Amino acid sequence: MRRFGQVVGLRPEILDEYKRIHVKIWPEIEYAIRGSGITNYSIFFKDHFLFAYFEYTGPDEEFEQRMTWLANAPRMQEWWGVTKAMQVPLETRAEGEWWANMEEVFHQD
Repeated sequence: MRRFGQVVGLRPEILDEYKRIHVKIWPEIEYAIRGSGITNYSIFFKDHFLFAYFEYTGPDEEFEQRMTWLANAPRMQEWWGVTKAMQVPLETRAEGEWWANMEEVFHQD
């Protein structure tokens, strides 16, 4: 199991809409997230930033393949089109990232 923390900005005027669409995400998106091996997925908000936490429970050697499958799942590009318009990516993110991956510096079970 691998843990991930990610961060992205959120346009301040859009918070209520962002929260509204996440009350019940589209069934196809929920299915795709689960099918890719992502579990324990949460998004938090503070000071115009979104913080996401999730766990990848699939085999390490399948991670890239499963994330590609997730990106190409039915309606995923449509969902990302809606949500990306609300977000402001960090300038310091790595090439190819939208949500900036964070380094885990502590964990306790």
